[in-house]
Amino acid sequence: MGALFPQSLIPSPPSLSAGLCGAREVHLPPGPLFRVEGTAISFPCSVSEYEGPTLQHFEWFLYRPTAPEISIGMVSTRDPSFPYAVFSPRVQSGEVSVQRLRGDAIELRIARLRAEDAGVYECYTPTTDSTYHGNYSSKVVLKVIPDMLSVLAPTPSSPLRGRMAGTSLLQLSLSEGQELQLNCTAQSQTQQHTHLSVSFGVSAPDAPVGRQTLQEVVGVRRDFAVEAGGRFADRYRAGELSVAKAGSEQYKLAIGRVRPGDAGTYHCTVGEWIQDPDSSWQLITEKRAALAQVTVQSIASQLAVSAGPPKVRLSAGEALELLCNLSGPVPPAPHVAYAVSWVVGEGDGLLVAQLDTDGVAVVGESYANSQVGRRQVSLQKLTPSPGSYRLRIESAQPGDEGTYRCVAQAYVRSPDAWLREVSSGRSQGLKVQMKSEAVVVKAYAWLPIPATYRGDTAELLCNISVESTQAVHMAVSWWVEVTVGEEEPQGRMVASVSREGVAELGRRVSGGDMSLDKVGPQCHRLRLHGVQPSDEGRYHCAVTSWVRYPDRSWYNAGAVKSNSVAVYPYARAVDTLFIPLIVGIASALFTGIAILATITCCFMRQLRKR
Repeated sequence: MGALFPQSLIPSPPSLSAGLCGAREVHLPPGPLFRVEGTAISFPCSVSEYEGPTLQHFEWFLYRPTAPEISIGMVSTRDPSFPYAVFSPRVQSGEVSVQRLRGDAIELRIARLRAEDAGVYECYTPTTDSTYHGNYSSKVVLKVIPDMLSVLAPTPSSPLRGRMAGTSLLQLSLSEGQELQLNCTAQSQTQQHTHLSVSFGVSAPDAPVGRQTLQEVVGVRRDFAVEAGGRFADRYRAGELSVAKAGSEQYKLAIGRVRPGDAGTYHCTVGEWIQDPDSSWQLITEKRAALAQVTVQSIASQLAVSAGPPKVRLSAGEALELLCNLSGPVPPAPHVAYAVSWVVGEGDGLLVAQLDTDGVAVVGESYANSQVGRRQVSLQKLTPSPGSYRLRIESAQPGDEGTYRCVAQAYVRSPDAWLREVSSGRSQGLKVQMKSEAVVVKAYAWLPIPATYRGDTAELLCNISVESTQAVHMAVSWWVEVTVGEEEPQGRMVASVSREGVAELGRRVSGGDMSLDKVGPQCHRLRLHGVQPSDEGRYHCAVTSWVRYPDRSWYNAGAVKSNSVAVYPYARAVDTLFIPLIVGIASALFTGIAILATITCCFMRQLRKR
């Protein structure tokens, strides 16, 4: 144990001229002091208002209650032979020593108090002053009391007699997320008024127990304040751990959600405190009891995810069912929650469906959108946690073929409902194969009237052929390839008809009107009214085949692009004649005007001459 008195009790060193305005004074803490037999104590002693060198010497004497008039020399800073015979062996062994703090302050240390060490202690300073003036010694009373503190572990054991008593250690094996409860009984029969501090700590499995290896979990201080140790502070604030006093002597530690890092040997450390006359609190004894050896089996080491059947082969429209089985801690921890999801594809995969920790099911985006509709996909929990989960897709589609995996996450729920993920696992891949029901679609575009003149209506036809054993719906779109500068031709959609037969018209460069209609069972027509040179280009049709299943969902069975046809608006014959006519008229007018101007100019010159 270190010094039991604060350094504030030791006055600052005086100046060399201090003796000119005061008298020598020796300082000791006020008494009486109560300390426990077998513990250590330190007496600080200093001198002030002295003359002479700053290095002052000190001598210690003891006056025992049985002979209060006889001084027993203990130790001196200047004379190694100073100790009396009763203290000489203890001084030589270092059990009794003096430690210089500075030139005019020292500290008497007794490593292990004995009952006969009780009495009056005197600190004396040989004079270095020019005149004998002031106080050259000071005394303090020390009372050595018996050790009356005992600590009991929860298993049958005797009270501690030394610093650490042997016990039959309790063995506890817990699963992550379970609750740990430990009890510690502390009592003191000391006649003086003392306070107890109780601290629960843990050391790593098989590690030697000491202040360096023992980590405090939570403790009750001598002023009844509760504090948690370093890495446990956040958990204490979150309500995951607590310490409470039951009755007058028993203290209970509770960790509501144990973690793998909580494994180790748990101890209860009890300190007894007394208040000295200077109002400072001193730890007069401390004892520790081993409570339990705790092992924590992580959920990650127990969580196993399996799925079945290993291989499925079915036809389009049939129901697809897959089972996922989770095994976890036994018995199940009440504060552990699981989230289960199914994915398809390699890598992270595409989400099919998920069931979160609150039992809310979510279907993947690919199974609920405007293109495919909302497919009947369900994920259901069949047995209690961790349990079995069933994925069911009511009407399987060819696009559902692939490798399926079940993914599970385990969470520990804190008292404030916050979830902390502690483990995750994936099942082996399940192969789902679909029996081939191919849909073969072909498209052919053509112009019924190859030559189209400006201002006429250009007609483009798209013939579609389908080979399928099931009903197929077609979505048709018309595209024109536009060349900008030297870049590659880029397609621009002109118009489209959805699988429900809803037409959507784009915008022509020329700004003219368009119309769409169906002229045969598998023949679609696009008409460009009043074609202009800006409508020139290569046109084609694109066809997407859709199959509708009993659950009212849609499946994209494939897309095909037709050949391209050229639309070139020719100029009319009358237009070709009108251009030279205009040129001829313009030339004739220009020639006539030139002749007339020449004649008029000559006539006017002749007239002036006359």
